[in-house]
Amino acid sequence: MSDSISDSGDCTDGSVKTDFSDDRTAVTEAEVEALVKGICFKTGPPRTLGVEVEWLVHELRTPQLPVTPERLEAAYAALRTVPLGSALTVEPGGQLELSSPPAASLTECIRTVSADLDAVRKVLAEQDLGLVGVGHDPWHTPRRFLREPRYDAMESCLDRTGTAGRHMMCSSASVQVCLDAGHEEPGPLGYTRRWWLAHQLGPVLVAAFANSPLVGHRPTGWVSTRQLLWMEIGAGRAGAPPLDGDPRSAWARHVLDAPVMCLRRDGGPWEVPEDLTFRAWTRSRTPAPPTGADLAYHLTTLFPPVRPRGHLELRMIDAQPGDDGWIVPLAVTAALFDDHEAAETAYRTVKPLAERAGPRPAPNNPLWIDAARSGLRDPELHEAAVACFTAALDALPRIGASSAVVDAVGAYRDRYVLRGRCPADDLLDRLRGTAGRARGKDISA
Repeated sequence: MSDSISDSGDCTDGSVKTDFSDDRTAVTEAEVEALVKGICFKTGPPRTLGVEVEWLVHELRTPQLPVTPERLEAAYAALRTVPLGSALTVEPGGQLELSSPPAASLTECIRTVSADLDAVRKVLAEQDLGLVGVGHDPWHTPRRFLREPRYDAMESCLDRTGTAGRHMMCSSASVQVCLDAGHEEPGPLGYTRRWWLAHQLGPVLVAAFANSPLVGHRPTGWVSTRQLLWMEIGAGRAGAPPLDGDPRSAWARHVLDAPVMCLRRDGGPWEVPEDLTFRAWTRSRTPAPPTGADLAYHLTTLFPPVRPRGHLELRMIDAQPGDDGWIVPLAVTAALFDDHEAAETAYRTVKPLAERAGPRPAPNNPLWIDAARSGLRDPELHEAAVACFTAALDALPRIGASSAVVDAVGAYRDRYVLRGRCPADDLLDRLRGTAGRARGKDISA
């Protein structure tokens, strides 16, 4: 959803403000903890939904050819004149992202984003450009399009752990589903249960929707290379906190103990410190004490598989093939979280998988690793995916989904899930010459 961390809604403590993105007042360690607890889990009846869809922008007819920065700039200049219901942003490598406004229903969310994508594609087609839905660019090496202090600093920081950061910044794309945090009370729609479920269902979603098996037009050995990149970036930057205990406290500790990516400056390059956590910064108060604005920015530099931003942002799903492929993971995830019966089924289904994950937080544990490497070839993940898709199909009519959306989810289950396949298998088949082109179906109506 296009809501930012600074306007994420009511907090649990009336004394804690929710908008501190422009606050230049120094903050203490205790204040940071209170602020993070106050704004990252906005509780209430789950009723709003959002989606963020990222796309690679390529030549319309020959996507293997790179697009020059000049043509990308011209295309985005044209797109900025188009009225859209979603927020349009550009990722560091030139990827296009649409972030929907919070929607009252799945149908409303799909309608808004589908109309926006139609408008975007029309403008791009006039420039002989198109959108490609894949989790990692299978053809081109990472190339940065945006030259801004934020991304210069991000690149310098992430380069310290290898090349994964550049691939993530410039060559990856995803479908990010945004859900309300949940109720303040226990139960299947409570925020504690939804937080846990998001992390344990995450590997099933990784496996079922894996769509990034190639880099440099060669197989990597992983069906979701995009998920592999997040693991390689490291737990401090791209990992989840432990799931034991209260989610608010666990996330607040994680934020404080996470490494600071950069120290912003009004002029000149931003400083990229080494081994400086936000907690250490609040204690040392050097080179200057961190402010509320520094905390708000720090939160945007953390990329866990589930990010609490007032709502829950599920970040583990690869971008999907076809004009409307993004609708299927959105619909499945919404059904499994917002329908009471489906949420209970999903909880019972993934609970045994939690033992296999072990004590290490996502995504750096055996379950997430197996999901990214093997997808639904893994027997337990295959069984869980079949059960979850079946529950979602039963639930979709109850949450008001159209027959076209139900049919699309059913077709996906039949084509991929029941057969233990994912879109990555289609890409690998095409590389080996064993399959023809897949034909998409318009499900936006």
